[in-house]
Amino acid sequence: MPMVAAEIRVTVQNLFAAFEGESNTHAKYIAFAAKADDEGFHGAASLFRAAGRAEQIHAANHARVMKQLGGEARCAIHPVVVTTTLENLRAALDGESHEIESMYPGFIAEAQAHGNTLAVRTFTGALEAEKAHARLYGEAIALLRSGKSDSWIASAREFYVCPVCGDTAETEEEHEHCPVCNAPWEKFEIIR
Repeated sequence: MPMVAAEIRVTVQNLFAAFEGESNTHAKYIAFAAKADDEGFHGAASLFRAAGRAEQIHAANHARVMKQLGGEARCAIHPVVVTTTLENLRAALDGESHEIESMYPGFIAEAQAHGNTLAVRTFTGALEAEKAHARLYGEAIALLRSGKSDSWIASAREFYVCPVCGDTAETEEEHEHCPVCNAPWEKFEIIR
C-alpha cells in the first residue's frame, strides 16, 4: 500500500480490509448460489446472487474511497468452501453478523474520529445492506429448518439491489428511493 498521511492510515487499512472482505464474499456468494441451484433452492440462489451483487458494489465503493485517500485496492480471492445450502446460509449469516456487530461499527467509529466522511458513508451504506442480508438469510434458514421447501426459497425470485450503496430489497414496492442513499427506485438492479 502506498504511503498515506498518518491521520488516515488506519482508515485506509480499514477500507482495504473491507474491500478484501467484500470482494471475497462476492465470490463466495456466487459459489453458494450455484450450489443452491444444484440443490433445487432457486430462491436461496437468487438471494445469494443479490447479496453477492451488493457485496460487489460495497467493494467498488470502498476501493473508490481508498483510492481518493491514496490507497490501492488489490486483493487475492481465496478458495471458497461450499457445503450444503443450509450450511452455506448459516456461514453467510455468520459473516453478515460479524460485519453488523463488530467490523463496520468499529470502522465507522474510527473514520468518524478522524473526520473522514467519505469512509463513514461507504461503511454505513455497506452496514445497512448487511442488515437486510442478515434478515433474509435468517428467514431462509428458518424456512429450510422447518422443511418449508415449497416457500420462496424453492423458486427463483427477484431481489432489488441499489447500484449506489448495495441496499437489498425483496419487493419493488418497498421504497420510492433507497432508504440508505436516497437513489431513485428506478435505478435499482433486478437480480434473479
